[in-house]
Amino acid sequence: MAKDYQIIRLAVIINKLNTSKYIPTTELVDKVNESMRLRGCKDCSLRTIQRDINAIADLFGIEIGNDKSRGYYIAERHENADRYEDLLLNFELLSSIDADSTLQKYVVAEHHAYKVNKDFHLMLDAIRRCLTLEFDYCLVRQGGKIAHFRLKPHFLKESQRRWYLIGYNEKNYLRTLGIDRISNVSVDESAPFKRNDSTDIRQLFNDSYGIWNNPTDPVEDIELKYDALDGAFIKTLPLHKTQKVTENEDGVTVQLRLRITNDFVMELLSRSRSVTVVKPDSLRERLCGVWKAALERNGHLLTDKTEPL
Repeated sequence: MAKDYQIIRLAVIINKLNTSKYIPTTELVDKVNESMRLRGCKDCSLRTIQRDINAIADLFGIEIGNDKSRGYYIAERHENADRYEDLLLNFELLSSIDADSTLQKYVVAEHHAYKVNKDFHLMLDAIRRCLTLEFDYCLVRQGGKIAHFRLKPHFLKESQRRWYLIGYNEKNYLRTLGIDRISNVSVDESAPFKRNDSTDIRQLFNDSYGIWNNPTDPVEDIELKYDALDGAFIKTLPLHKTQKVTENEDGVTVQLRLRITNDFVMELLSRSRSVTVVKPDSLRERLCGVWKAALERNGHLLTDKTEPL
């Protein structure tokens, strides 16, 4: 629970600093304590908040400075820090809802929201302290077989409402493991490791959609077409940072450059109603194979009353 409270404090600090260029020290302490009191927590000291500020830099790449005359301010945001800020904002919002039952009348949470592994904070602490993790892992594609892992954890990555632990195994191979399949986690305090910064994890997934990534797969030029309705959603929630959109009376054309992964294919299938794959041919054939198999499974169940989407 103490770790939960720390994450809440981190979220409060960042969100408060986002509302003003500078926040005086006493005001920041008051704001944090005000938020914590709403959750039934005791007030924290300036020293605690200073430790939290150091943790924010270490964990989320957000550097917070302190001007003696004007107070605290966000000095620098490292790459992808904005994603962490979104996560922390959601964490603060949801924790506020839990703490105040009256807010539940006004905010409707997602019914299928993912559950964070109870050992999430333990994993995060092991990453920060460079300590080896031991745990059991369910191999879903092998019929639920349980394998034991020792891993040098380096990152936690969120994708498609799931969290993944990324690190190096005993053979020094980089592994990406879904934390919803991890159990019996322990930290081996006697096995510290030197962090391997030779692999740029963010760059590793830079050319992919989602968590699947095989560096040997080519980065390809992709062109898709959608009708105006689906195109409106694609414009406001881009598929990838390389996305370029052009519009005409027939709809929207989307150009992308990335590796074609399983996660990307699944995303395209979610808008099967209007998507047309202009190129590459291999992607069109892959989607058509899925649609054909689905029709074979379900076609005999169709009736004259079946309505199109």
